[in-house]
Amino acid sequence: MGMESKYIWMDGELVEYEKATVHMLTPALHYGAAVFEGIRAYNTDKGPAVFRLTEHVERLLDSAHIFGVREMPFTAEEVVKAVKDTVRANGFSDCYIRPLLYIKGGAWNLNIDAGQAALAIATWQWNNYLGDEALAKGIRANISSYTRHHPNVSMTKAKIAGNYVNSFLAKTESERLGFQEAIMLDPQGYIAECTGENMFVVRHGKLITPSTAPVLEGITRHTIHTIAKDLGYSVLEQPISRDQLYSAEEVFVCGTAAEVIGLSEIDFRTVGDGKTGPITRAIQKVYHDAIRGRVAQYENWCECV
Repeated sequence: MGMESKYIWMDGELVEYEKATVHMLTPALHYGAAVFEGIRAYNTDKGPAVFRLTEHVERLLDSAHIFGVREMPFTAEEVVKAVKDTVRANGFSDCYIRPLLYIKGGAWNLNIDAGQAALAIATWQWNNYLGDEALAKGIRANISSYTRHHPNVSMTKAKIAGNYVNSFLAKTESERLGFQEAIMLDPQGYIAECTGENMFVVRHGKLITPSTAPVLEGITRHTIHTIAKDLGYSVLEQPISRDQLYSAEEVFVCGTAAEVIGLSEIDFRTVGDGKTGPITRAIQKVYHDAIRGRVAQYENWCECV
């Protein structure tokens, strides 16, 4: 995965890629004291457009607020403009965008009030996170031996950098075992989410997804929820047990990086008929059209650069 670009936006200015560095004594590096977003821009008939940019920026600032940052370095409007400027400066159309709001100084006493926050935005060209083959065939996953954070151990609504150590442990274990993704249970033993995606299950023709209490309130999750309802499917939010996944007709995951990907196998058990199912495919198709500005009713989700 090539992450090079011409410029990275740092605290209000575009800096050449090689010069976009932080000092070794940056508290964020030592304590995971940062929050981030994963955003994508896609080429549309009106040129590059960032998908649901405003919602992503709002969640970034919400994450910082939840984490305890009291003085935001930039407003939501400024961050939206900075993202667009960064995409434009690099001349990208289809790309991934990574804003990082991090504690750059102070806070060595583990009190965020003693730290100063900074903001950086990088962008790079990136295709499918889980691989092109995954789109048609689906991927193999297993239930991780690592539990997803308890909502009072680490704030699960915030994309806090340190939270992702949990994802690193789970994803690495699953890949070493030969799977492509890890499914994490919540502290009560119900399905939570994957290491970077929310989950949907199709049972008896209905879609079920875990309630947001223990998981990240995914923007792609919300997008899929909307698309599924508009396609006429009923969507329920309720606890899902591990064994309900095994007997589901379809299971799929969704996230900005992964987009919409079916699970063909979970814990060595075939899901449905072992390939991406019809409901997943129907939603996938609308999603892929929506992100490229081809669905009139969802056009306002695409924010032109």
